[in-house]
Amino acid sequence: MSQQGTSRRDFVKRAAVGAAGAALGLAVNPGSLPALEPRRAEALKLGVASYSLREFPRAEAIKMIKELGTPYVNIKSFHLPYDLSLEELAAGRAEFEAAGLQIVGGGTITFEEDTDEEVRKYFDYARGAGMPLIVITADPAILPRIERFAREYDILVAIHNHGPEDRHYPSPYDALRHIEGMDARMGLCVDVGHTVRTGTDVVQVLRDAGPRVLDMHMKDLADLTDRDSQVIVGRGKIPIPDIFRQLVEMNYAYSVNLEYEIDARNPLPGMKESFAYMRQVLASL
Repeated sequence: MSQQGTSRRDFVKRAAVGAAGAALGLAVNPGSLPALEPRRAEALKLGVASYSLREFPRAEAIKMIKELGTPYVNIKSFHLPYDLSLEELAAGRAEFEAAGLQIVGGGTITFEEDTDEEVRKYFDYARGAGMPLIVITADPAILPRIERFAREYDILVAIHNHGPEDRHYPSPYDALRHIEGMDARMGLCVDVGHTVRTGTDVVQVLRDAGPRVLDMHMKDLADLTDRDSQVIVGRGKIPIPDIFRQLVEMNYAYSVNLEYEIDARNPLPGMKESFAYMRQVLASL
């Protein structure tokens, strides 16, 4: 399906119209965006995938996340390695929490072997790190075993789709069909950039997946078919306002994590602008 999004220019124009109308005491609805109860939009959690800060050690990454003004973080193993002892893992977790950050998940974790030992070590890691959710990829044959451990540990599992190059889960729909009938703890991490590159309507897949959507990776692309065209959120063609509107309408309760994969050595300026745009969108709903 083609993606019909709201451009950055159109969004800013609509927001200005809405502000002008409010000043005149008029009920102005910016463009096609419906009027929504403000506290519903404000409840949407904007977080950070720490992969965005992969070039920086843990302490520095924590400081940068705090500069973004959000408490929510999904931790990649760059900042809490898998091979840490339980004591080291607890100490690393404490650094995030002492800074006022809330660990909403971890990953992406790749499950490579269909054995209890292999699967359990990652669930032990997640529990030790205080992760209520893990973002994963795995051969579909391993999913029943992962489901069993998700129930045992009471940890949510969100399968990450990686676009046309992913032989198992190019689109969220591919992951969705593999978890049909599984425990409710088994769900999706919808990566909006990889999703649109498959030609999938990202808003429709959110609507169709509903409660199976347990995590989100937010980014933007200048070219909806090119993974290397990532830009600051709001400067590209992904329909960010439509995505947020759908999440609000479906009472999405989890985190929308910015995964900023460009400017790895100096990501903070672009991440700040991305957050400013996303907050502006939410304020308009």
